[in-house]
Amino acid sequence: MTDHRSSTPRRARARDAASVPASGAWRQGDPPGDRRFADLGAVELESGGVLPDVRMAYETWGELAPDGSNAVLVLHALTGDAHVAGPAGPGQTTAGWWEQMVGPGAPIDTDRYFVVAPNVLGGCQGTTGPASTAPDGRPWGGRFPHLTTRDQVAAEIELTRQLGITGWELVIGASMGGLRVLEWGLLGPEQGIEVRNIAPVATTAQSSGDQIAWAHPQLGAIRADPRWRGGDYYDAADDDGPHAGLAVARQIAHTTYRTATELDARFGRLPQGGEDPLTGGRYAVQSYLDHHGDKLARRFDANSYLVLTESMMTHDLGRDRGGAESALSQITARALVVAVDSDRLFPPAQAGRIATWLPRAEPLRIITSDFGHDGFLVEFDQLGPIVAEFLAETASVQDRAGS
Repeated sequence: MTDHRSSTPRRARARDAASVPASGAWRQGDPPGDRRFADLGAVELESGGVLPDVRMAYETWGELAPDGSNAVLVLHALTGDAHVAGPAGPGQTTAGWWEQMVGPGAPIDTDRYFVVAPNVLGGCQGTTGPASTAPDGRPWGGRFPHLTTRDQVAAEIELTRQLGITGWELVIGASMGGLRVLEWGLLGPEQGIEVRNIAPVATTAQSSGDQIAWAHPQLGAIRADPRWRGGDYYDAADDDGPHAGLAVARQIAHTTYRTATELDARFGRLPQGGEDPLTGGRYAVQSYLDHHGDKLARRFDANSYLVLTESMMTHDLGRDRGGAESALSQITARALVVAVDSDRLFPPAQAGRIATWLPRAEPLRIITSDFGHDGFLVEFDQLGPIVAEFLAETASVQDRAGS
């Protein structure tokens, strides 16, 4: 990963920094980039309410086979989006987040597979979320309803129907995306969508007390920002939105995405260039976290961060299904479960539980990394071959079945 340490003194850099928008959300009228849009209608929510006029942004790669047998669904993590592969450009401020995993000749080979990646319900990159326009013509803002992982998958099931896809060869995702992968393993077949293979990566069957505890101060940081205004800040001028609170939330989260080993080896107690911690300056690791907080505040939305984080907190595959292990045992798809050995946010033991209780799971695969949870975004030399091998075995099983 890029080392973002800078030799620019703190005050000089602050004066030169570009203004931060009140929200980094994609809004109607912005360049669409590679997004496509599907109008899904109303989505019934697990809480009992209804979210009207839902629109979902998504991207696709490859061609759908005539029999629809080659469709792959890729589900992004908390601050990801539908832009899995491809360059940055108008309306799309970042390059694809899984560029080395999806494409021609890649582990998920778009010469063979038709890949679909939706922006999650409640997100901020084209799918209905807090920054979207409510029926009264104003942004939803703080009025946006509470969502669960099941609500998000219900919307993705409707997208699947609209695309004319009756089954997924593979549903894959990591972190928050992995939560949805597991829900897909149950809700998809219940709704008549075949799910033949799943690959939950660096994820869990139910959020733990530790994960909820780490999420809590992130929510508090945003809500404590006076510029959050109860969620109604979309008309605010640049630099007058809740970017400070969102940046702190990201800094807290980022420490859980990495490891003490990496941070100590990379930064240790080095001061930031041109700054003296004894006179109010920062250590290099503080500058690193400041960079990531500022970077997210420019491309994401504070309300979406709240909505999606809370959806992760309430995630429990076993809710109303007899418990997590009972729910896992009901999933019939063949499964590849992957963990990162140094992941302190979603520890390997949680992936091990998934692999133990999924009836058709392959043996748990472990990625070795000093990068912690972010290993699924960094260790392509390990994750890529694991996924490619799983898909090759899937194709072999199909070939034998067809012979």
